[in-house]
Amino acid sequence: MSCRMGIEGVQLKMTKIVQPKDRHGASLLRDTEGLTTVEYIIILCLIAVVGFAAWKKFGQTVKTRAGEADETLNTMSGASGS
Repeated sequence: MSCRMGIEGVQLKMTKIVQPKDRHGASLLRDTEGLTTVEYIIILCLIAVVGFAAWKKFGQTVKTRAGEADETLNTMSGASGS
């Protein structure tokens, strides 16, 4: 008796193990298009890392510019109120 099993035998055993109970489950198992949850999580993490890097790089600059604009507006409103 041989211990080696052909590819067909492995595929047959796998189809018996992963046999869904309904047709909807069968279509989900055959579906190979679209993103899986793991891929969505990876993409979300990459977007978060890029967002944090951009915030780190430009956050202080934006804060400084907003402060300067606020000071300018306060100066202008103080000058026109006199």
